[in-house]
Amino acid sequence: MTDTQQPGLFETPGGDAAITLARYAEQAYLDYAVSVVKGRALPEVGDGQKPVQRRILYAMQAMGLGPAAKPVKSARVVGDVLGKYHPHGDQAAYDALVRMAQGFSLRYPLIDGQGNFGSRDGDGAAAMRYTEARLTPISRLLLDELDEGTVDFIPNYDGSYQEPKQLPARLPMVLLNGASGIAVGMATEIPPHNLREVAQAAAALLKDPKLSDDELHALLPGPDFPGGGQIITPQADIAQIMRTGRGSLKVRARWTFEEMARGQWQLVVHELPPATSCQKVLEEIEELTNPKVKAGKKSLSAEQQQLKATVLGLLDAVRDESGKDAAVRLVFEPKTSRVDRDEFVNMLLAHTSMESSAPVNLVMVGNDGRPRQKGLREILTEWLAFRTDTVTRRTRHRLDKVNDRIHVLEGRMVVYLNVDEVIKTIRESDEPKPALMAAFELSDRQAEDILEMRLRQLARLEGFRIEKELEERKAERGKLEELLGSPASLRRLIVREIEADAKQYGDERRTLIEAAERASVEARVIDEPVTVIVSQKGWLRARQGHGHDAGLFTFKAGDALYGAFECRTTDALVALSSTGRVYSVAVNALPSARGDGVPVTTLIDLEPGSRILHMIAAAADSRWLLATRAGLGFMTRLGDMQTRQRGGKQFMSLDDGDEPQRPVPVAPAAESVALLSARGRFLVIGLDEVKVLASGGRGTTLIDLDPKDTLEQVVPIGPGGLRVAGIYRNKPVEDVLAGPALAVYAGKRARKGRLLDVRPKQPVLSPVF
Repeated sequence: MTDTQQPGLFETPGGDAAITLARYAEQAYLDYAVSVVKGRALPEVGDGQKPVQRRILYAMQAMGLGPAAKPVKSARVVGDVLGKYHPHGDQAAYDALVRMAQGFSLRYPLIDGQGNFGSRDGDGAAAMRYTEARLTPISRLLLDELDEGTVDFIPNYDGSYQEPKQLPARLPMVLLNGASGIAVGMATEIPPHNLREVAQAAAALLKDPKLSDDELHALLPGPDFPGGGQIITPQADIAQIMRTGRGSLKVRARWTFEEMARGQWQLVVHELPPATSCQKVLEEIEELTNPKVKAGKKSLSAEQQQLKATVLGLLDAVRDESGKDAAVRLVFEPKTSRVDRDEFVNMLLAHTSMESSAPVNLVMVGNDGRPRQKGLREILTEWLAFRTDTVTRRTRHRLDKVNDRIHVLEGRMVVYLNVDEVIKTIRESDEPKPALMAAFELSDRQAEDILEMRLRQLARLEGFRIEKELEERKAERGKLEELLGSPASLRRLIVREIEADAKQYGDERRTLIEAAERASVEARVIDEPVTVIVSQKGWLRARQGHGHDAGLFTFKAGDALYGAFECRTTDALVALSSTGRVYSVAVNALPSARGDGVPVTTLIDLEPGSRILHMIAAAADSRWLLATRAGLGFMTRLGDMQTRQRGGKQFMSLDDGDEPQRPVPVAPAAESVALLSARGRFLVIGLDEVKVLASGGRGTTLIDLDPKDTLEQVVPIGPGGLRVAGIYRNKPVEDVLAGPALAVYAGKRARKGRLLDVRPKQPVLSPVF
């Protein structure tokens, strides 16, 4: 670096240019990201293969490992792939080869593996020196047209070999086998589909590009997983997911009930969702029946104990009988034959991965070379464009071969018709080739072919053969030229080929698509009136019935009553933290009022650095107004604040230094709300001006406050007006604001309001009903 260069600049190899370190790092990382996205993780829409898969298939084709060939050691295949095309680790290449041979991973395996290639229970494949491999018949869909000028070839990593840029797929393999991969900044999760259905949809779309989405979905109703199972997502939702290219499908196992002697029965699971194995289900059952104490806890939680009792009350034994005769056979024995079968199945589905989600993220590299998320229609449209180009190139290649053969045959006809003159010319010429070309008006190609002919080809019978072949070739040329000159004829040919491949390689659908409700197990709760008692320090308990005298409640030393909420055992208690996060606890899970109760922090996983400010318990459909000290607020239902997560969910968006006020119940009769600030600014606004946010958020400005002022009280106004209580001249007083006296303070939302003119200096507001 010279003295004139700025610090942080580096010369390029040319020596006459400089680039900042930040720019260099940015460009290097971008190159790396593109390499991962296009060179490793994402499949191409044309042949549906990632580069390593494509190279493995091409290498095996070059090694002569077709479906009828004798399989060879996988190590030989991996060595050929690494040495010629794929300069990466041998284990990565072998893992890709193994996956292409696993019938439980790919819907249509492309490699026929001999030996131990792993299991769906997570068992790994044997080392590559022990296993053998060859191509499956369906791999012909990718490789058969490779030598017919259908695709471009590019140099390998060191320029010593040529490899195909893509394979000439005769069907959209990107949908047939799907793909899974994580790139830089994007990922893909393409589920497999049924070959017949994909072929049917592709052919229909080629015939009618204006085919509606509903018609397309009817032909291709959804994924078809290798292990079967049942997709319980509604058809409309599946169609939307495939239309947008992103979503999640709910998939569950399939089972049968086997009747046994003396009225006994057992549940036998024979199909599992994708990414679920028998071993995984057994581990989940073990965790349910023999739970471990969670980190940081001294004993099992009440939830763990209750779940354990529920499972052991229904399930007696479970065993894995999977083997050669049945790829999946999980047997569940009930505690007694009197156990309700639906309840038994529902418990297993709800608490194990026998019902799980299958993500869908249709990200792939398109024909334009750009990775992007695509919908089903776009995938098929791009593949049809790729296939049309492939068939066009194949037809041109064949036409060139036919024209060359016709040209050669026409030259041979000259020999046949003028055999004596041809022989004489060859015998009398020092340079026979130019002489033949001049004497009989032949091309260089024809003259060379004549000179290489054998004498037996001058026989009389050979002339008839030449004439017949010439006639056939000219007829073939006419058909090929018609294909190239007529897009309609080309489309008909592609459709015929798609239908022929579907007939040859297609099979029945394995995954049942039938909508059903997601399994959930809810404890039966008797609907009874209950009073939830909350202390100021966050201790909770529940007392049966309503109408209790709050003055009789006792608390620990230094603690006092925060609130007593009359509700039902089927309701929930919601806690609001200083960060705007909400947590919910079922009322029926609260301890009885005989003791001091339990702290709320033992029932939830409180976010670090936060504290619980407010708690409420009520019916799910009750309306509540949530406001902050900065004067922001919105309305919501208590049911919208509930969450199944112990860690709660973020519900109120707060600015720095802001905090939630105590939630205020909004009675059905309330039509306006009173807002009082710490400095006595008072504003009455209509409830219709307050936003209703079911998902929570920041809300809107209720009252415009000065920088050092805060919102202190938010009170919905009842039909009888507003009660104002407080101390005046050392005596408790109580006034009611209603009618014109209250209307003076009415205004629009986000106004400053007026100073409240009442007798008490620190008034407490409450509605009059």
